[in-house]
Amino acid sequence: MRATHDYYADVQLLRGRGSWVKLAILLVVLIALPLILPGYRIFTVNYMAIFVIVGLGMNLLIGDTGQVSLGHAGFLAIGAYTTVLMMTELGAPFPLALPVGGLVTAGFGFLLGLPALRLQGPYLAIVTLGFGIAVTQIIGHSAFFGGHMGLVVPTATLGPISLSGDVSQYYVIVGTALVLALCARNLSVTRVGRAFRAVRDSEIAAATMGVDVAYYKTLSFALSAAFAGIAGGLLALMTGFISPGVFNFLLSLMFLAMVVFGGIGSIPGAVLGSIVMGYLNLEMDAFEEFPLLGPTLESFSSRFMSSGGLPNFGWVVTGLLIVLTILIEPRGLHGLWIRVGDMVGGGKRDTGTSSGASAGPGAGPSGSSADPPGPPGGVN
Repeated sequence: MRATHDYYADVQLLRGRGSWVKLAILLVVLIALPLILPGYRIFTVNYMAIFVIVGLGMNLLIGDTGQVSLGHAGFLAIGAYTTVLMMTELGAPFPLALPVGGLVTAGFGFLLGLPALRLQGPYLAIVTLGFGIAVTQIIGHSAFFGGHMGLVVPTATLGPISLSGDVSQYYVIVGTALVLALCARNLSVTRVGRAFRAVRDSEIAAATMGVDVAYYKTLSFALSAAFAGIAGGLLALMTGFISPGVFNFLLSLMFLAMVVFGGIGSIPGAVLGSIVMGYLNLEMDAFEEFPLLGPTLESFSSRFMSSGGLPNFGWVVTGLLIVLTILIEPRGLHGLWIRVGDMVGGGKRDTGTSSGASAGPGAGPSGSSADPPGPPGGVN
């Protein structure tokens, strides 16, 4: 890997004319997409964009810091309910209620991050699992939160623009996802991102180098929760109704699965995995409607099992994808993308790209564990 002579060039949001051209093309495509897709497909894109936001936050926690969470559906619920209650009880406009929902969720993430200072591995996973279940139980048994009946989301506006249609919601949701993706990318190559990866690789070594391990572990939980909280507020906007049954344990498993499937420690992988798993989660109840595959599965289920369990086939597909990912390509879709790029480019790939935003745990652009030199004065 080539040496980085200028650290501040490494932390630039976009480097080179090519990056700006790619961003411009992406913006044009995203702006024109609602003009091409039918209405129901715009709803699907909105749903996948919300999953992308959660996936970016999960990548900060799992990929960058090496901590596990099975309770992110609880964070999604906190963000959704906070946003809705801000609008209904306090009369706050949606542009104000959404970031407040993210901040409140970040506070809960910070509190949940405190046990992470003493827990690791399965113990931490159990604590986060209990948190997610506790959140849905409290919401479901509280009249203030609407109980099991849930809450109706009031019509949101952005200035004079009503956010009641899929197209108007598309620009808000996808625009937020794009901004947060750029923030996550920039964070990964800054001092904070380097500290996260130092904690992930070795807490003892990180503390020896002057990294405040306790601070960065709790910060990672808070930031990841904030992403989920914002996604929850956008989910409430999109669906128009929220109830505790939506934020169940299976949703937390889906969030974990999409990060593993996309590629742990990779922002492009988190985006790709979130898109695929978001689509799968939305369409898994309608497998019988798929051409060829649907009738085949329905016939197989009726003959050997029960046709009533056909909607659960989506979870079978999810489990198979995770198993195949771990066995065939542990770096997920991002690793597969790199392999295809190597084959197309004859095995020659630009090794000057920063490892912070794209590499898996402990791997630089060429498979090494070294990061580009940091700024003077340490990372804490």
